[in-house]
Amino acid sequence: MYIQLNSQVIYYEHMGSGKKTLLLLHGNGEDHSIFDELCAALEPHFDIYALDSRGQGLSATPKEYHYKDMARDVLNLIEALSLKDVAVFGFSDGGIVALLAEILSPKTFSHIITAGANTTPDALTFHSRREIKREFKNTQNPLIKMMLDEPNITDNELRTISCPVLLFGGQKDMIASKEFDHMNKVIEGSTLAILKGEDHGSYVIHSMKLAPEIRFFILGEES
Repeated sequence: MYIQLNSQVIYYEHMGSGKKTLLLLHGNGEDHSIFDELCAALEPHFDIYALDSRGQGLSATPKEYHYKDMARDVLNLIEALSLKDVAVFGFSDGGIVALLAEILSPKTFSHIITAGANTTPDALTFHSRREIKREFKNTQNPLIKMMLDEPNITDNELRTISCPVLLFGGQKDMIASKEFDHMNKVIEGSTLAILKGEDHGSYVIHSMKLAPEIRFFILGEES
């Protein structure tokens, strides 16, 4: 489905039969379909909205890209659809967007789950930053450039987040492990899980591995 949010057209899929609303936000250069397997596992338990971020998937392409603009798209969608009691799961860029949406509009979310999110480009490992620079040089893709320049989330901004937060990272992630430790330390009451043997997206993209953890964290239900 398409929705006009001010000057931005966003595409989203709506599915599920649960009473609790769950928003799904994908990573850089992807679309909502990376969550197909996860959605299949969670549909009986949640009312799910899976978005295509601006300029990705079937959403309209903007003149420029900034994480805060993506966060405002999320907030505008929640308002336009009159969504209440919303939990969010964001992968990579989607995790950044989820954090920024809560920072821009406190108490928007009842629960936040992120996987492979970072607060600064400096949190990228040396190898991943080098690869991203090489990809941008070859493609000149502004979405790739955004990862080298943003986000710039401060500790004081993280401290404004008061809802329950669950942070995931892979043992072989493109984000340095010290970044996950730092986020967990700064966000009061947050929980961190580093998944052994996993890389940045191996446990998220076309995977249902996190379905039990999402259910338990948000609903308190065991598989």
